[in-house]
Amino acid sequence: SEQVDLFNSNSTQVFNRLTRSSQEEIRRQIKENPDQFENPDFLENLNQELKKKYAYLIVRKDGEIIYCGIDDPDMILERSLPLYEEVDNSFEGGIYLAGESQHLIKQVDFKYSDGGEGSVFLVSSMDDYIPEAKRMFVELLMMGVLILLMTGFALVNWIYKSILKPMDQLQKATHEIKNGNLDFTLDVDMDNDDEIGRLCQDFEEMRIRLKESAEEKVQYDKESKELISNISHDLKTPVTTIKGYAEGIMDGVADTPDKVAKYVRTIYNKASEMDVLINELTLYSKIDTNRIPYNFTILSVNDYFNDCSEDLSLDLEAKNVEFGYFNYVEPEVKVIADPEQIKRVVHNIVNNSVKYMDKDKPKINLRVKDVGDFVQVEI
Repeated sequence: SEQVDLFNSNSTQVFNRLTRSSQEEIRRQIKENPDQFENPDFLENLNQELKKKYAYLIVRKDGEIIYCGIDDPDMILERSLPLYEEVDNSFEGGIYLAGESQHLIKQVDFKYSDGGEGSVFLVSSMDDYIPEAKRMFVELLMMGVLILLMTGFALVNWIYKSILKPMDQLQKATHEIKNGNLDFTLDVDMDNDDEIGRLCQDFEEMRIRLKESAEEKVQYDKESKELISNISHDLKTPVTTIKGYAEGIMDGVADTPDKVAKYVRTIYNKASEMDVLINELTLYSKIDTNRIPYNFTILSVNDYFNDCSEDLSLDLEAKNVEFGYFNYVEPEVKVIADPEQIKRVVHNIVNNSVKYMDKDKPKINLRVKDVGDFVQVEI
């Protein structure tokens, strides 16, 4: 006969799996009641369980076979059984016997209570075992396919959640922005720090800035309309006054040279107010297009503000506002400035003061001081 060690082979692993419960029962009986292996009923029941697992039982005592689980054993198999303690005395390994048929054998040796040498053999005919091995191979193959399917499903799910879903959300967000809707939130995981996550974060920041810009534009347009409305309203007052005084001259109400001069002076002052308002409107349109013109020149402080004060005194006198002018600058002092813009600033402050003044006796003072490196104008 030929013996081949099958430790750690696939065949041994399959055989161990099929007969594990019977091996545990044999170990337990050897430890608790070894004489059970002389009990025909016990041996028959154990053998019936093994037959369900493509195996059978052989028991030997003092070199004589006292039980064989099949009726017609292979004689070569009987003669080839290992001697007492000839091989590994456990069920962990196994031997392979090649006779008329091939067998896988597991052996465990023990002592009967009377001192007799006992051996228990679990035998599997490879002819019966091969179908089970094929079935296990199919199971392993199916398990492998199932693992691949589950892995594929997990990968697809990860791709969907990590890539496809954010891209779909980005597409919807782009469509919303295209339609002018900025009041939405990009519904993706902003904590994700990969490329897709950073793209979504940048897109959301872009949406927020676009929304802020749109809101600023709406507010700017609203303020522009209010400004134009205010200027239009302010223009109506001097126009009405000019018309009234012009009609008074034409109808002969101004019947003396002094009245005519007064009416003409009033018309001139109101026309000057209109000129200021129109200049403001023109300036506003230039501010709107970032094209404010500046024409810097060298100015004599005394000459410039003396002329400016004369204009202010005429306007304020017509509005019954007392005006005081105080110039503390030396005659030779000069500055570099845009005379038109300086005049506009002074007139705007003075006009707003008159418009919103709540004093019983309104009074406006203009002071010009030399404070070193620059000239300070106080109103």
